[in-house]
Amino acid sequence: MRVGSSSPSAEAVCELLRDVDRFALFVDIDGTLIDLAATPDGITVPPDLPSNLAAVSQKRGGALALVTGRALAYADALFTPHRFPIAGLHGAERRMADGTVDKVTVTPHFQALKAEIADNAAGWQGVLIEDKGAAVGAHYRQAPERRDALEALMQAAAAKAGPEFALQRGKMVIELRPARASKGEAVKRFLEEAPFSGRLPITIGDDLTDEAMFRVANELGGHSIHIGDAMLADGSKTAATLLIPSAQEFRDILVDLAR
Repeated sequence: MRVGSSSPSAEAVCELLRDVDRFALFVDIDGTLIDLAATPDGITVPPDLPSNLAAVSQKRGGALALVTGRALAYADALFTPHRFPIAGLHGAERRMADGTVDKVTVTPHFQALKAEIADNAAGWQGVLIEDKGAAVGAHYRQAPERRDALEALMQAAAAKAGPEFALQRGKMVIELRPARASKGEAVKRFLEEAPFSGRLPITIGDDLTDEAMFRVANELGGHSIHIGDAMLADGSKTAATLLIPSAQEFRDILVDLAR
């Protein structure tokens, strides 16, 4: 770890993560492994991150999974040529360690609904509607004044989508995703399979969307780690039991572990 960069919590996390036989790791991407950017496509992947992550995974027998709001294919592109077990779209699609993929089917009705959302927001400068396949996100990082209007738009879309879909709020984004999707449920399903079974979970994330997997880790006797301070975007306090100040500090820990 770089001299002068570590905090007491980061040191505790580093010690936990050195136990390669006891714990399985479940890691968010945006804001956790990679710094947030003004737009989803504006993120930068540090050149050594994919190989460091692969080395950490290999040291624990592959018991590392990415758990993200990104679509599976998009997340794969970030870490090429490495392919990790991954839960995409908050768990709506999942690739197991053996390569088997489970995905939600996108219906014509939902395709039309995504197009309707994009059309309604087309004139809102700074708002970005991200088509994720089985989910859709409305980003307002560059237009915070549009939050209430987007909230109303996405609530109306959720009503049209029906009970099989739910709204998910995050950092300057509102998503409409399959209701069955949950990062917490994704972690539970991974823990039923090799090479994760028999291990305790360590979950690492930075946003409201990660709270579900934090609660699962806590309930199962594992550990939950929040990137940033303890307060969340909605004013509540994270369920995570450990804090790391920044994604950069977490990447420094990965460098140390990869060695």
